[in-house]
Amino acid sequence: MTPLEQGLLALLGFAASFFSALAGGGAGLLQFPALVLLGLSFAAAVATHKVAVVALGVGSTLRHLREGGIDWQLLGLMTLLGLPGVVLGTRIALTIPDRPGEIIFGFVNIGLGLYSIFRPRLGIDSQPRNRRGRGLAIGGALVFAIGWITGLVPSGPGVFTTLLLLTWFGFDYRQAVAYTMIMVGLLWNSAGAITAGMTGPVAWHWIPALVIGGLLGGYTGAHTGLLRGNRLIKRAYETLTLLMGIALITQGVLG
Repeated sequence: MTPLEQGLLALLGFAASFFSALAGGGAGLLQFPALVLLGLSFAAAVATHKVAVVALGVGSTLRHLREGGIDWQLLGLMTLLGLPGVVLGTRIALTIPDRPGEIIFGFVNIGLGLYSIFRPRLGIDSQPRNRRGRGLAIGGALVFAIGWITGLVPSGPGVFTTLLLLTWFGFDYRQAVAYTMIMVGLLWNSAGAITAGMTGPVAWHWIPALVIGGLLGGYTGAHTGLLRGNRLIKRAYETLTLLMGIALITQGVLG
């Protein structure tokens, strides 16, 4: 690839990771469709995106670790519960037709955004709940399901995790995004990347530029969210889910 093409890929990686780290998901909204438009097949775009998006998790995690306040026991439990679903979902994603899934998850993403919009206090204040006993067990089952979605859907599964943390576990937006970026952005995406690298047609010569952009974008997006607070993150989440839903439906209908 030419230096100009590498620069465009790095810019793409930065933009996708910045908005994802700010809103708690959605790197695939920009990166995945762009990879398809740049000439990769659907399967190659899925596999390449799965590998490149790990950089988002690394960059954003570095910033959130500086902030502290992570319940590592809860985070570790949720990560382990979701990992089998991630691997299973990624393997399935490389073999199924894309259009029906894009349309379905497009409408689901729009629903997530509208849910947050019509609940103006959602995620503004931390209200811890369901972190022991039966509530934690149900939450664990939901985490496994979202892990499966993370592996299956190339565009936007992080927003599902963010919403679960907000509604079921009572996180505020800053906490929810921090956990999503570490759990989904770094750890689950790493499992998905290994699975995609072993079974999918990754465009490896595209990866370095996407990774450089992703590292910088993930760190900058996380820093901006922590600096500006819950209201900005809430608006970013709502905007991103609506745009992501429209983009997925459009791609599914016209693709």
